[in-house]
Amino acid sequence: MKEFLGAAIHIARQAGTVLLPFFERRVAVEYKGDVDLVTEADRASEKLIVDRLKTWFPDHAILAEESGSHRGNSAYRWYVDPLDGTTNFAHGFPVFAVSIALEKNGEIILGVVYDPTRDELFEAEKGGGARLNGKPLRVSNISRLEEALVATGFPSKKRHRNPNIHFYHQFNMRTHGVRRPGAAAIDLSYVAAGRLDGFWELNLNPWDVAAGMLLIEEAGGKITDLPGDKYLLDASSVVASNGLLHNQITDLFKEMLSGIYAADLPPVALPD
Repeated sequence: MKEFLGAAIHIARQAGTVLLPFFERRVAVEYKGDVDLVTEADRASEKLIVDRLKTWFPDHAILAEESGSHRGNSAYRWYVDPLDGTTNFAHGFPVFAVSIALEKNGEIILGVVYDPTRDELFEAEKGGGARLNGKPLRVSNISRLEEALVATGFPSKKRHRNPNIHFYHQFNMRTHGVRRPGAAAIDLSYVAAGRLDGFWELNLNPWDVAAGMLLIEEAGGKITDLPGDKYLLDASSVVASNGLLHNQITDLFKEMLSGIYAADLPPVALPD
């Protein structure tokens, strides 16, 4: 385990050094869909990560955001997000990260999230705790939803069909505040660090969540899907919290999904 974790930390930091020069000179972007971006930086970071993993662990499988699946012939599979927060990155907004996780026989056993702009490296190993730059992490002790600072994200695809704006409105009315940083790996890491008390999002990919979910668990938090069931990497929704708030969050989702607050979203008045 230590060998794998050390490798992931080293590779994540190297990928961060690849990303920063691109960030400073504002690279050109391409579109994978109507609003889904990819940059030269995504590809350069992913190439470095995948090349290193293939060299050091040639039998391991890899699932990476840009290049897809790379087959292996062992019980191990790496999840790679070379640049989580591409839209932020492309606009010069300094909230993005490299996210790397390792799965063994279907269970995430280590996770690393590196924020190169702040030089913050979040790491976790199964049963070994979570750390930020080597110091132990622990979730917050906020126990009342109205005192909580939570975060969410909005997917770039099919935004007009996404119900999250309704969820956002209800949480904004019932919490101390809702943030939308734009990088799920950062959001999950911040819950693990006690900077946020909860997080939810819809339609994330496995590489978005794999490292962060272990950080949450090892820092004493809880992660499920919206109904409160066990979180699986192919789930269509995720809720992460400090654990103390979890039932309050999932209960609110159950109420919202039942339609109880359907009329609460205020009408929008357009100017004449």
